[in-house]
Amino acid sequence: MGHRKIRHKVYEELEITGLSSEGLGIARVDEKVVFVEQCIPGDVVRARTFQRRKSFEKARILELTKPSIDRQAHFCKHFESCGGCKWQYLPYEKQITFKDQIVSDAFARLAKVEVGARLPILPALETEFYRNKLEYTFSTNRWFTKEEIATGEDLDFRALGFHVPGQHTKVVDIEKCYLQNEFSNKLRNAVREYALEKDLVFYNIKIREGFLRNLVVRTASTGEILVILIVNEDNDELLPLMAFIKEKFPEITSLNYIINPKLNDTYFDQTPICYSGKSFIIEKLGKFSFKVRPKSFFQTNTSQGERLYDVIKNFAALQGTETLYDLYAGVGSIGLYLSDNCNKLVGIEQIDQAVEDAKENAKLNAVENADFHVGDVRLLLNADFLAKNGQPDILVTDPPRGGMHPEILQTILEARVPKIVYVSCNPSTQARDIAALDELYKVVKMQAVDMFPHTVHIENVALLELK
Repeated sequence: MGHRKIRHKVYEELEITGLSSEGLGIARVDEKVVFVEQCIPGDVVRARTFQRRKSFEKARILELTKPSIDRQAHFCKHFESCGGCKWQYLPYEKQITFKDQIVSDAFARLAKVEVGARLPILPALETEFYRNKLEYTFSTNRWFTKEEIATGEDLDFRALGFHVPGQHTKVVDIEKCYLQNEFSNKLRNAVREYALEKDLVFYNIKIREGFLRNLVVRTASTGEILVILIVNEDNDELLPLMAFIKEKFPEITSLNYIINPKLNDTYFDQTPICYSGKSFIIEKLGKFSFKVRPKSFFQTNTSQGERLYDVIKNFAALQGTETLYDLYAGVGSIGLYLSDNCNKLVGIEQIDQAVEDAKENAKLNAVENADFHVGDVRLLLNADFLAKNGQPDILVTDPPRGGMHPEILQTILEARVPKIVYVSCNPSTQARDIAALDELYKVVKMQAVDMFPHTVHIENVALLELK
């Protein structure tokens, strides 16, 4: 039996009245919600649906009939294809307002959690060039705009840039990106020019073949730079390309390559090879220094990361006598940032290399009261572990977007930890988890921190105490 063809509908006039937690414009038609891409409240649009469900539809703009008074021109030429900065057409002060509303809705409307005090959201100090890490993709399947196709010229299908949202096989060829500093633009463009000139083979994701796969750039506030070239195989073209990068950009502190022959792009199970310089760079948060290696996880917005950690520190209000648990510790950055003010720091992290980095970072900063453990938080955090390492007086948790497993929440309830600082990049799952702790805990206060301007993402910090 064949699939039933879905008939997509054209709405001649949709008025956008709000924004969803995904950053989509919200319109209402009868009893149905229509989510429209690239819209803001106040827009009136003509749109065609591309997804239809019983209670909602998703649509794309065919025509902006009447723009909102708040709409502004986007500043990036790749904006409509890239999707990296979806809110460029929304003034930054309005972005902050809507992000604040996303957090409020997650707790009040969805999870129905009562919050004591909500401190004002912390806007970003920089709204452009604020990221310290970007990953570019080489592809033989470049995305072309209607204008490029209309020229009728012969088009080169090779690209180095970002995946098109919802089109994993398509890559936007980036000329200038406003997310990372100008070095990143110069390096990317130079590597692409070299690869095209030498006729190097870009990766074809459909047939899983090709030499060049990814280019990763990390730039630290200390001025140090880490670069990783990821290729599908080792061949005679690799070392000349690495030599070109080294000669063209002598300011690179750590130049690395990874050979990744796997079908997927994940390189965290592959071994980086340092071609020149050090195998790491140094990043600073406050007075603390951190070694960042090719596979290290680290906050991607350094200036806002420091402000986020200050919020965590203020909420923790440590007196120097406490045992502090740091869940999902990563390279130990949050725990070490707080280590001066506690008696003992116990960190738990699942990734082996991250724990090694955390231990090394503790030594680098002469922190002697820290103990980091490798393991899944769900499996490691239990009564035996608490008995062995000491009952926590305060627990800081910064889980992945999916939030915490119910078993972890149950362990926390049973331990009756006096104080919890819950940090999250996903207010919806954060609110869900806090609702599960509601029988014993109250939310004393919260504060959101904007780490990613021009996107829908928002970081939120909540302080919980026993009732």
